[in-house]
Amino acid sequence: MGRDTQRRNSVFPSGKSGALYTAEERRRRDDSVWTIIQGVLAPLQFLVFLVSFGLVIRFLASGEGAFAADASIVIKTLTLYTIMITGSIWEKVVFGRWLFAPAFFWEDVFSMLVLALHTLYLVMLFGAIGSVETRMMVALAAYAAYVINAGQFLLKLRAARLEAPGATALTV
Repeated sequence: MGRDTQRRNSVFPSGKSGALYTAEERRRRDDSVWTIIQGVLAPLQFLVFLVSFGLVIRFLASGEGAFAADASIVIKTLTLYTIMITGSIWEKVVFGRWLFAPAFFWEDVFSMLVLALHTLYLVMLFGAIGSVETRMMVALAAYAAYVINAGQFLLKLRAARLEAPGATALTV
C-alpha cells in the first residue's frame, strides 16, 4: 500500500490509522513561513469572530447597531478569505496540493461551506437582498459553521502534537 493510500485511509473512515504527516511533510511544515502566518491568522480570525458575533447578537436583541454588525461581518469575511488563501498556499508547500490534501480533506470540505455562507452574506449585503435580520441569520449560520470548522482544525492540531517526536498522551 502506497504512502498516499495509507494517509488517505487515516482521514477517510476506514478503521485504519496513519500519521498525519510524513517526515518530509513535517519538515516542510516546520520550515515554512506559511505555518507561522497560519498560527498568527487563526487566533486573529477567532478574535474578529468573537467581536462580530457579539455585535450581531446585539443587533438581533436590540435592533441597534446594524452598521457595526455589518462592518464586522465584512471584516470577518475578509479575514476568512485571507486565512483560506494563505492556508491553501500552506497546503501546497507542505502536501503539494492547493486544497483537499488527504490529511486535511474533511477540514477543507467544511471550509468550503464556511466560505459559501460568508460569501452568501456578502452577496446579500452588497446586492441589497433580503432584510437586515435575514442577513444576520445567514451570518449566524456562517459563524456556526466556522465554529465547527475551527474545532476540526483544533482537533487536527492536537493530533499533530500527539504524533510529534517525544510527545506524550498528556500533550494538548
